[in-house]
Amino acid sequence: MRETVFEAIRTRRSTRSYSAREVSGEDLEMVLEAGRYAPSGGNNQTTHLLVITSSEVKEKIAKLAEKLFSGMEVTPDTYRSMASAILASKKGEYNFHRNAPVLILAANKRTYSNNIADCSCVLENMMIMANAIGLGSCWVNQIKWLNEEPEMLELLYGIGLEEDERVYGGLTLGYADTPDGLPERTPLERKGNPVTFVS
Repeated sequence: MRETVFEAIRTRRSTRSYSAREVSGEDLEMVLEAGRYAPSGGNNQTTHLLVITSSEVKEKIAKLAEKLFSGMEVTPDTYRSMASAILASKKGEYNFHRNAPVLILAANKRTYSNNIADCSCVLENMMIMANAIGLGSCWVNQIKWLNEEPEMLELLYGIGLEEDERVYGGLTLGYADTPDGLPERTPLERKGNPVTFVS
């Protein structure tokens, strides 16, 4: 069993191109349950998952994100991925969810000190499970970067976000746009994440 679990972790790669094939209810439920069983600070279990399959809602979120990013400026200190989002949005060419069949946003209590950590554990569990069952996924931070923008909050409140919550991460989910529908699984070389033993 441990080899199977490690293989699902080792071969997980980000999928950025999806087919239009819908994710089955059974597969989606399995991914969501994997997320719900993630550890949380003090076993609080306060991560709230917004599971968006509506093309109309995904389009609204994407268009609003593009609008908000296009009004920002890139500085030398801007995080590289955020800079890319801003520059692409200014050209009117930005859709962060890449038309994935499912967009999942992970929210938590705004005043809870473990909000980002708990959401991260949930998202990681879901990405590993997705890989294990043949689905592609990709972490998306765009809504986290916009989680205090009034227009974005209004939209998110309209689809179920509670007023005391904010989005701290998300992921796209679906079948990879590949001949066999499976995600790329060739492990990437480790160039960082050093380990120091203290004994």
